[in-house]
Amino acid sequence: MGTEKEIFEAVRAGDAAAVARLVDAEPALLSAKNEQGQSAVLAACYTGRKEIRDLLIARGAPLELHEAAAAGQFGRVKELVEKDPLLAKGYSPDGFPLLALAAAFGHGDVARYLAEKGGDVNAISTNGMGYTALTGAVAGSHAAIVQWLLQQGANANYRYGPGYSPLFEAAANGKLEIVKMLVEHGADANAVTNDGKTALHIAEERKHAAVAEFLRSRSQSANA
Repeated sequence: MGTEKEIFEAVRAGDAAAVARLVDAEPALLSAKNEQGQSAVLAACYTGRKEIRDLLIARGAPLELHEAAAAGQFGRVKELVEKDPLLAKGYSPDGFPLLALAAAFGHGDVARYLAEKGGDVNAISTNGMGYTALTGAVAGSHAAIVQWLLQQGANANYRYGPGYSPLFEAAANGKLEIVKMLVEHGADANAVTNDGKTALHIAEERKHAAVAEFLRSRSQSANA
């Protein structure tokens, strides 16, 4: 048990050498799960440790469908979905739609495949976090996936958390290209969060001048 704790600590710390040493000494750790039921591969995805994710996969870590979707392993995703197409509509054990996982981590090929097989671009996480494929893609700044999701009917005005929407997220991160995409697909530039802030307020607070200028122009045109 102590070794299992060590590997997740090494993943969190980004210590690829320690991860390699641990799994080489004890290959069973490739299948270990932490207290949240996450494998080391999934934990590496969630913490942005791509080099560790790839190391674990190269060492032979077994991938369930949600792990393959999060890690961008298209071949494994296809293998599992072809056996049972209903899986494309599924969720991870911690409540995220599989399509949303693929979108959040920038795996457009996986997201498109899951959608083709019946995955819902507007599916909402069941864990109370309110995530969708669009919120994940916007948070990850994956502009091409954001564009594709919007073209597939993803809800640009979806609200989650304390009145947030994808537009607030994009404005907070200073992502002008994504802000423009969202507005062009119907995102309300005048919407407010639960504490009364618009996307323009948030952009100004974060000193994203270009985003603020664009939102200001859209707000003015809407009020004209």
